[in-house]
Amino acid sequence: MADDKALSFLRLIRRSQRGKLKVYLGYGAGVGKTWQMLKEGHRLQKEGIDVVVGLVETHGREETAQLIEGLEVVPRRQVQYRGITIEEMDLDAVLARRPEVALVDELAHTNVPGSKNAKRYEDVQDLLAAGIHVISTLNVQHLESLYDTVETQIGVKVYERVPDAVLAEADEIVNVDLAPEDLQQRLREGKIYPLDRVSTALEHFFQRAHLNQLRELTLRELASQIDLKRRGEPEEDLDTAPDQVMVCLSSRGPNSAALLRYGSRLAGRLNRNWYAVYVQTPREEPTAIDAATQRQLADTLTLAKQLGAQVFPYKGEDVAETILHFAREYRVGHIVIGKPGPLPAWRRWLGARTIVEQLIRKGHGITVVVVDTGSKPEKETS
Repeated sequence: MADDKALSFLRLIRRSQRGKLKVYLGYGAGVGKTWQMLKEGHRLQKEGIDVVVGLVETHGREETAQLIEGLEVVPRRQVQYRGITIEEMDLDAVLARRPEVALVDELAHTNVPGSKNAKRYEDVQDLLAAGIHVISTLNVQHLESLYDTVETQIGVKVYERVPDAVLAEADEIVNVDLAPEDLQQRLREGKIYPLDRVSTALEHFFQRAHLNQLRELTLRELASQIDLKRRGEPEEDLDTAPDQVMVCLSSRGPNSAALLRYGSRLAGRLNRNWYAVYVQTPREEPTAIDAATQRQLADTLTLAKQLGAQVFPYKGEDVAETILHFAREYRVGHIVIGKPGPLPAWRRWLGARTIVEQLIRKGHGITVVVVDTGSKPEKETS
């Protein structure tokens, strides 16, 4: 046991000497990962942090190129390969410069043959080992474990991939999200690819169904990473009373925005994380609800992320049980839910109860907050 504790302490020491990694994660090109990374670079610089651009790929996007202005850029290394000149990040130059923070785009990039490392994520690992903090970007389809899923669902073979462990070791992961309809519009406006590639892209990778599938994969991956980090917390951290906040969403909920804003304020007062959970029942499958309802749900999930929630979509037949299972797993102390409509008398006679009533009856030790957007929120404690 003593040896185990010594090894654990050694890992803590090494971890404290290592740089921190932050990853902006998205579901496709054009959602705004690089943009957000550069915006953060400017914010950090204004706070007096020494920031450099190790490498940023603009892909010809003028807005992105303009955002690099004002940041120090480490010149790229030029390599001759098969008669052409290829530019790569100059790892040695960034290491020699030793900034506090390096911005390094496209974590899954494959370096030109003959480079010190085969992949850019290995370059990033070298920077982290040197105590340099790194902010990077990644699309979910580049994760190694999703290769078969992406090929089956999207019909695309992804050749540049990153081991899942690289993302798991990130100190912070930020989901950069954009509604598929808005992403398609950006594509049509030539803000992602040249205009001559737009039609082909819309017919293949950028189909609405494909984007929705990738978006769901991103949310699930983020949820998985949160769960992984939670399970890795020291046991003493888990002995505290459960007081995280969750907001229960519905595809047809008329007061979702009010619920989310209330949940955000409650979490802010408690200084706790908060989650937005949507349970998709069989009758709410995408094929079973109309386009307007799908759009409303997408807007709700987008608003949840904008307000700072971690979004978890689940499938389940028993909504109350799914909510309570999540609450126990994620140490939720407060469940925020909309005021239900009255049940018909015949259903009550048969023993039916609203989801709120089920939560109060079964959610021992959990505070259930019922929000009526037409009046002041009413708190009920189970």
